[in-house]
Amino acid sequence: MASNIPAEYDYINIYNGQIRPSTVHLADNQTAKLFEKYLIQEAMSVFTWEGLPEEWNYDFFRYCLLMLGHVAVFRSDQYGLIFMNGQPMGRGLWYQPTNYVVTNPLLRDIQRPEIGTECEIIRLQPNWSGIGDLVTFYASMMALSAESAAINLQNSKLAYVFMAKDKAQAQSYKKLYDNIAAGDPAAVIDEKLFDADGNPRWMAFNQNLKETYITSDIMSDLHRWKNLFLTEIGIPNANFEKSERLLTNEINANNTETRSKADLWLEEMNRCCRKVNKMFGLDLSVRLTYPDVNPVDPDERPQEVAEDE
Repeated sequence: MASNIPAEYDYINIYNGQIRPSTVHLADNQTAKLFEKYLIQEAMSVFTWEGLPEEWNYDFFRYCLLMLGHVAVFRSDQYGLIFMNGQPMGRGLWYQPTNYVVTNPLLRDIQRPEIGTECEIIRLQPNWSGIGDLVTFYASMMALSAESAAINLQNSKLAYVFMAKDKAQAQSYKKLYDNIAAGDPAAVIDEKLFDADGNPRWMAFNQNLKETYITSDIMSDLHRWKNLFLTEIGIPNANFEKSERLLTNEINANNTETRSKADLWLEEMNRCCRKVNKMFGLDLSVRLTYPDVNPVDPDERPQEVAEDE
């Protein structure tokens, strides 16, 4: 993602408009970046690493592995045994990379260690990808929901429309409304603010606030987007539609869905750790931070679980 290219918004809009007319740009805003930041932290909390060398930067290690998908562990002439993110290259018998290219301004040369003999790879997923796409998608949808809630809050205000024949009368209406909004127990108005038939020269605008107020529904959807993301990365949550009674099997199904990807990622990372440990004599391991937070044992719970239990 090129987020710091030297182009202003007007140029970007013109460029994108020629390719994708009327596109809704979900991720190109600060609200989406806000959600991205905290969703990344949620993802980092899923796994707990043990046995990492003290000189390795723990946060950078987790970020590279989760967001970029892989790191290489190798020995450098300057810094000894290190990890670094880079790009795989080459192709072996099983169409897997044979080397790993690492570039870093503090390393003298570009590193191209051979996988399996000079370096080992720690991957999050078998396809070498990270979860940056998941984070961006859910952050974008949460940002869009938050924006919709803000717009609905603004549009749900009770407003009044006044008809004024001159500036003086307009100022009188403004003063009247200010007094009422300030909580004055009585507001005195000039009779000129009524028409010839004695009817007030103002009317309420958008009086059906309850019908147009949908912020609570939007916030519920925002919470659902968050729960969907937690389900994707393996954090237990109540990710199901509310109903009067929840079957035990339905809760178990959610637990299985929550753990499916996390278990696959855990297996892949531990498999890679065993290779790294064998090559470099380390004791790396990774485990789930929330291994058994919400299991449901059919023998210990009734077949139906009340929603408010």
